[in-house]
Amino acid sequence: MNINFNTNYSFNLAQQNTSNKKSNNQNENEESTQTQMVNGVELDAKELQQLRELQSTDREVKAHEAAHQAAGGSLAGGASFSYVKGPDNQMYAVSGEVPIRMQKGNTPEETIANARQIASAAMAPADPSPQDYKVAANALKLEMEARSEAMKLKAEKNTQDKKDNNQNENANETENNKNRDFKNFISNIYKNNSIDLSPNFSIAS
Repeated sequence: MNINFNTNYSFNLAQQNTSNKKSNNQNENEESTQTQMVNGVELDAKELQQLRELQSTDREVKAHEAAHQAAGGSLAGGASFSYVKGPDNQMYAVSGEVPIRMQKGNTPEETIANARQIASAAMAPADPSPQDYKVAANALKLEMEARSEAMKLKAEKNTQDKKDNNQNENANETENNKNRDFKNFISNIYKNNSIDLSPNFSIAS
């Protein structure tokens, strides 16, 4: 079963623009005179602020998903991102996700190892999202189920081993009884049937 680590940094350019419009006219006039060339585009102060926020969000999103991938190892897939265009006409990531396989192993021990790796991957970023916490909780549930299964299998093995030991002990006891009976049988033969082994020669003349 594949699940995703979702990270969503809401960055709404429209909201940002609305917020900026609330500043007074004097500040707007002052800001409009401050421009800077970025990636071949001339940006005013408000656009530069938007750009800085987008660049920061882009770094955080990509670092977040990279942490999931690194900790998830072979269980994690590739990261995918959602982008918005910045005022410099460049694309910046504002949300991302990494798929991870919530899968059982061939044995309870393998399942426990997988569950621990999934939980580690979920909590790897410095700022886990609500979805990350949900994935970690599911991983813990998977580990608990695997531990229960491991205990059940161990109990069944102990029961079977005890049964096998009892059978071996009974078989050994039966064999010992047979050997003892055979020895007694031989001993009784010699006791009950005395054999005269003295030579008896008859000489005819």
